[in-house]
Amino acid sequence: MDLQLTWFVLVAVLLTGYAVLDGFDLGIGVIYPFVARNSGQKAMLRSAIGPVWDGNEVWLVTGAGALFAAFPPVYAMIFSGFYLAVMLILFGLIFRAVAIEMRSHDPAWGWFWDASFFGGSAVAAVLFGCALGNVVRGVPLDTNGDYAGTFLQLLNPFALLVAVTGLLMLMTQGTCWAALKIEGQLRLKAMVARSAIHWIFVAALAGLTLYSVFEIPERMQNVVSRPLGWLALAVLVGGILTFRIAVARGGDLVAFVGSSATIAALMGLAAIGNYPAIVPARGTPAATSLTLDNATATDHALLVMLIIACIGLPIVLGYTTYVYRTFRGKIDPSAGGY
Repeated sequence: MDLQLTWFVLVAVLLTGYAVLDGFDLGIGVIYPFVARNSGQKAMLRSAIGPVWDGNEVWLVTGAGALFAAFPPVYAMIFSGFYLAVMLILFGLIFRAVAIEMRSHDPAWGWFWDASFFGGSAVAAVLFGCALGNVVRGVPLDTNGDYAGTFLQLLNPFALLVAVTGLLMLMTQGTCWAALKIEGQLRLKAMVARSAIHWIFVAALAGLTLYSVFEIPERMQNVVSRPLGWLALAVLVGGILTFRIAVARGGDLVAFVGSSATIAALMGLAAIGNYPAIVPARGTPAATSLTLDNATATDHALLVMLIIACIGLPIVLGYTTYVYRTFRGKIDPSAGGY
């Protein structure tokens, strides 16, 4: 159980790291056509994420790899049952990656690359949220642990509300990063959008919390009955308050930290609420849920992979720290784009 719990925490940490870091990449892509009004401002937004966006996605690859190594049945269920959603996410990430690279080198097709950057970011952000909502809510599973529902069942009201709330949170994260990295008029526009979007996010989160009491009472009970649940709730409230105070005082870095803490707390609440289930069953016998008891690899495999993770994770952390340190500070508007 110790190895299983270790890997449960490790996968949660990796996916949380992705949500925090690539969250502002996706958020900037979503706000891109609304905050930037000309080619120069659009170039500045792309420059704000240019040196780091591809490194941020390493966290997703690492998290998916850890899920495959530690919890093969869960990996198989998600990548088969959520197949259409997963493919749409991949296409979205591919289109936005190509758009970032091509936009400044192919001005004749600038409108297409701008649309691809926005569309790919929005599709990925919404579907990531929808997938998380279904994992928390539970999905129909057969006796083999395979998804027993349809694609339309994944588009249930709870999952869609999680998707909308998550989208607003990532948009807030994106405006925080834009305000942190950019000077001038565009920074002021990002600051205005940052505050307004965050208030809408808080309202959506309040509605989601109320809905969760009736839709997923077991997960809510898990949160309030565990000390870590109360800790995550404290971090969530602290992150929101820190953000609002920082916005009022013009502290861009503190606002970004508050936004990041909010994302981390929400991811933590999802993990704490589900534990010991990884993917709860819904509409089928509870015994078909994928849990730490029936969905983990062998202890030998977990131990070997843990040794590899102990070697590889510091490398990822070191690379991430080096890149962010190298490209710290405001971007140079004279650069003209990524």
